[in-house]
Amino acid sequence: MIENNKYLYATGRRKTSVAQVRLYADSKNSEIFINDKDYQSYFSKNGILIDKVFSPLRLLKLEEKYRVSVKVSGGGPNGQAEAIRLGIARALLVSNEEYKKELRVSGYLTRDSRKVERKKPGLKKARRAPQWKKR
Repeated sequence: MIENNKYLYATGRRKTSVAQVRLYADSKNSEIFINDKDYQSYFSKNGILIDKVFSPLRLLKLEEKYRVSVKVSGGGPNGQAEAIRLGIARALLVSNEEYKKELRVSGYLTRDSRKVERKKPGLKKARRAPQWKKR
C-alpha cells in the first residue's frame, strides 16, 4: 500500500484475480474505470457486482470524493469484483486509519483466501470419483 502525492494505491486479491487500485482525490469527477472501461460496461450492468465494487465507498459515504482507476486480471467477474472491493478498502485505509473499524466489521479488509482445489489423478474432479460399476 503506497501513498503518493497524486493518488492512493493498494492491491486486492481473490481466487486468481489481482486488482491494482488507485484512488484519486477528485470531487468533480467521481467515476470508476476498470481496465480503461467504465465500470457499468465492464460488468455488463450486473447490479450485484457493481454493488460489491462500490460497497466500501458507500459504507463510508465517500462515493463523490474519489475517482477510482483499476487494473484487474485473472479469474471471473465475481472474483474480480471482490478483488477490486478489497483493493478499494485497503486504499481507503491508507487515506485515513479511522476507517479501519467500520471496514473490518463489514468484512471488507479480510482477504478471502479460498481457491479451487486441484484435480487428483484417477478422479473426475478434485474429489469426484468415477461412477462405480458392479457389472
